[in-house]
Parts: sequence; structure tokens; C-alpha cells
Amino acid sequence: MSTTPDTPVTPSVEPAVATRPTAKPRWGIVAVYALGLALALLCLFSTAGGAETGFRLDSANTWLKLPDVTVPARTTVVGLTVVLAVVAAWVASRRGHAPAWLHALGGLAFILAMLVWAAADTDSVVPVVSLLAGALALSVPLIFGAMSGILCERSGVINIAIEGQLLFGAFAAAVVASLAANAWLGLLAAPVAGALVGALLVLFAVVFRVDQIIVGVVLNTLVLGLTGFLFSTILSQEKETWNSRQELPELPIPVLSQIPVIGPVLFNQTILVYLMYVLVALLHVMLFRSTWGLRTRAVGEHPKAADTVGVDVNRLRVQNVLLGGAVAGLGGAFFTIGAGLAFGRDMSAGNGFIALAAMILGRWSPKGAVVAALLFGFTKNLGNVLSSIGSPMPTDLLLMLPYLVTIVAVAGLVGRVRPPAAEGKAYVKGRG
Repeated sequence: MSTTPDTPVTPSVEPAVATRPTAKPRWGIVAVYALGLALALLCLFSTAGGAETGFRLDSANTWLKLPDVTVPARTTVVGLTVVLAVVAAWVASRRGHAPAWLHALGGLAFILAMLVWAAADTDSVVPVVSLLAGALALSVPLIFGAMSGILCERSGVINIAIEGQLLFGAFAAAVVASLAANAWLGLLAAPVAGALVGALLVLFAVVFRVDQIIVGVVLNTLVLGLTGFLFSTILSQEKETWNSRQELPELPIPVLSQIPVIGPVLFNQTILVYLMYVLVALLHVMLFRSTWGLRTRAVGEHPKAADTVGVDVNRLRVQNVLLGGAVAGLGGAFFTIGAGLAFGRDMSAGNGFIALAAMILGRWSPKGAVVAALLFGFTKNLGNVLSSIGSPMPTDLLLMLPYLVTIVAVAGLVGRVRPPAAEGKAYVKGRG
């Protein structure tokens, strides 16, 4: 009798079906668009009582001689209301992240609705070029400050001292430009002043390993007190020698500066604005497409792992913090020689802290931080424009508008953000 060995039976395994996890609803985004919808409806009801009125957008173009645009108020507000309603419904049904262009569309619709509401009944001219140019000017120090924050925090050092670096850069630019009667020399002094504040941050935060937030607050207070003392004792006493107005010249780019609307805004600026364009593009490429950027991000996320492959963690942090201080100081120069103003006490006026908010809103990315800074600058200048054309909105609300928009954007549109893992943590070789 022959026996056959038992054949092992392989159990049949059904292929696993990949299931896509359901994204959690972004209620913050829905709330933001619902608020925009409510405000647009308010605009509609406030202009629906009489006949169809209109407001004009003054293009102020110098090329092609395009006519000014007249927009019917009620029809525009109704259309913008529908757009906002569709956007809100789409976001609610999507239950996930919405593309950036949709946020831009919703924001543009809301801004135009506000302009309609403010200018429809008064038949005012909304100066589009002045609105955009002023927004860019207000955003320049914020963008420089945000880039400084990215340089420092991507390498693991919290830079609360951006406010002090902006202020000291403005002070140094004004004083050197006044003494030399040359704004270009003031432009060279500003980044040196910012780097000096960065050197103090490096000394205490990296070398002595003091709490970085406390060091930043102390440095802000130090610079504020020092510049205030020198302003009241020297700069105010001999204004013509120490604090005269020096201004960088505007450098229009041929052909580009003649493009309607955007030409005078983007391409008829001082060297500081052009340096800002180059800095943002260069930093974004270097941070995500270069060896230096890879090492910087590694030091900010896992310094011990970077150390094991031969990266000098603290040396890289020192270099980046000094560079970040110089960038912030350059942004501070915009308050004085960039705007043609003399130095004033506490001239930075909290822009360093707004730059930190823009950096967080932009998720520690240069292009994201630029968008956030432009959002703040635009809303701030929008309040100025609405006030100048006689908007029915209360003055206090107009002054609060940029900060309100920043809070809403951070709380509703951004959602949960994660900073670099090693941010604020001192590194000692051998301890991790």
C-alpha cells in the first residue's frame, strides 16, 4: 500500500483593498467662508434699498491707455455672494484640503465685496494702483522678517528678536545715511546692525544655551531701550547731522514698469524691493534644492542624526542666525531710507511679531510666508484706503482689520501646523 505525502495547503489570501482614509472636515475653513458669505450678504442688503449704483476702479495705467472700470454695485455683490456660497459648500462637501487657488478666489471675492460696499453709495474712485503699491510697501519689512525667522527656525533656533533686528537696522541705516549724506551707505549698515543683534542671540542661545524665547524678549527690550535713549539724547538734538532724511532712489525697470497696474507696483521700486524678490526666490531654491538646505532642515529636525553624518550642528546654527539677523536688519532699513523717513522711537511698531505670524501662517516656507505677509500688508492698506474714501465702517474696525484677518487666517485656514522638531532645543555634542 503506497502512501503519498500530504501536500501542504496554501490558504487563499484575498488581495487587500486599499481604502483611502476619510479626511476630517476642515471646520475652520468652512467657518471662514461662512463669515465671508455673511458679510457679503450684509453688503447686499445695505446697497439694495435704492437704484443700481456703481463704483469705479481707477486703473491709473500709463500704457495702452485702458479706461477706468465702472462696476455695478448690487450685481457685483450678488455675484460675489454666490461665489462665496459655492466655495463654502464645496469645502464642506470635500471634507479635506482645498487648493490654494480656491482660497485666493474666495479672498478676492470678499475684498471686492468690501470695496463695493464702501464705495458704491459715495461714487468714490478706488485707487487700485495705490492700494496695491501701498500693500507691497507695508509687506516689505514683514517679508524680510519672515525670511529671517525661516533661516533661524529651520535650523532649530527660535528668533523672537526679529522685532529688535528690524528696529536696529532702521536705526543704523538712518544714522549712517545721515552722517555720510548717502542712503547707499545706510543700506550697507542695516544688515550689519541686524547681524549684531543676531550675534547676541547666538551667544546666549547657542553658546550658553539660555532659553531662546527669553533671550529674544530681552534683546527686543534692549534694542528698544538703546535706540530710544540715543534718539532722545542725540538724534533729536542734532537732527540735521544724525537723523536727516535720506532716501533710496526708485529704479524703474524698462518696459516692465510700463505694464498697466502691476508695472508701477512691482517694477518701479527701490533696490530694497528688488533685493526682496531675489532673496525670496533664492532662499526657497536653496532651502529645498541644495545641500545647505538639506543640512539646515536636518539640523532643525534631528540634530543628532545630522551630527552623525558629519554636519557641525552648532556651527551651522550660528551661521544661519547671523545671516537671518542680517536679513532682518535689511528689512528694517525700509522704515527709514526705503521710505525716505527719519528714524523715530519704536519705529518697527510690532512688525517683527507679525513677521513671526506670517512665517507660521506660511508653514516655515518662503513662498508661503510671502503670501501671508502680503495678506497682512494688503488688509492694512485696505483699511487706510477705505478710511480715505469715506467708508461707513468704523475707524477702530479699520485699524483692527489686518490683525483680525491674520487671526482668522491662522485659526481657520491654516489648521494645525508643526514647527521643526528641534526648534528651541540647544544641542550639545555627545548628548543628542
